[in-house]
Amino acid sequence: MTVAYVLHHVVREFEDDEDAKLIGVYSTEDEARAAIARLADQPGFREHPEGFQIDPYPLNKDHWTEGFVTVATDA
Repeated sequence: MTVAYVLHHVVREFEDDEDAKLIGVYSTEDEARAAIARLADQPGFREHPEGFQIDPYPLNKDHWTEGFVTVATDA
């Protein structure tokens, strides 16, 4: 099975809200870890080093298999 490694940085700003950034998609976990090393000293990332997350994703597979609903919020 071929896998891609997705790197996100997530900071939980509030109790039920988060600030998530997609950093990149890498061919190996080592490449994703190298990206963390490159970014670790940048503003924001250095204040929240625990926010990096690497997730393996099998390719050619559906990862969201159900529908969705839209929730309206008051702006």
